[in-house]
Amino acid sequence: MDIIDLASSSQSTILGLVLHAGLVVKGVLLLLLSFSVLSWGIIFSKFKLVRKAKSESDDFLEYFWKNKDMSSIDENILQYKNSPLAQVFHAGYQEIIKIKKAKAGKNPERVPFDVDTIGTEIDSIDNVHRALRNAVMSQIAKLERTISFLATTGSTAPFIGLFGTVWGIMDSFRGIGLKGSASLAVVAPGISEALIATAAGLAAAIPAVVAYNYFVSRVKSLANEMDNFSSEFLNIVKRQYFHLQK
Repeated sequence: MDIIDLASSSQSTILGLVLHAGLVVKGVLLLLLSFSVLSWGIIFSKFKLVRKAKSESDDFLEYFWKNKDMSSIDENILQYKNSPLAQVFHAGYQEIIKIKKAKAGKNPERVPFDVDTIGTEIDSIDNVHRALRNAVMSQIAKLERTISFLATTGSTAPFIGLFGTVWGIMDSFRGIGLKGSASLAVVAPGISEALIATAAGLAAAIPAVVAYNYFVSRVKSLANEMDNFSSEFLNIVKRQYFHLQK
């Protein structure tokens, strides 16, 4: 019972320090709270997105290597809508369809995929490669969206908290000057109120920095997978559709 009372007393004391802090310190704490709430929202949503991207990409890669019919793969692409690899494949395959239509006089059913209809033009290969590269960049941008806010929080929150602390200490010393007393009873409450801002800044920054590093690592891993898949896909296209050797 004594331990519970002690914990409750400690919480009340911290809450009391926040409530009795100056307006500037309260503003700093409110700003840091906003940063923290937004950061945690991004962390949870981005973690869910990255996890789905990795899981569906693994499933799509397995499906891709088991199925040799690219048109069939593209028809089932919606099953892997969260997979960056699937979106890269879709972009590359659609570019091949455009080339086929151009060679078939806007009638894709007239001429099959072979060397006579598509040919071995370097421009066609470059178009497919460009489509794959653009799709990879688009997927990376999607995965990295809002992650920069975590970096911003991690780099600025401690300084915002420090600003609140410095301001609070300045206010405390001003109060000491007005009272004409520098006893511990006079100094301690003001210093405690000021230090809460620094603690809040660190509390907002630390999870943001950890999450940012984690997500950057995961996005980099997915980007490497997309680059590798793009290379393999382009080699298959060269051999099967353009009759070019690797």
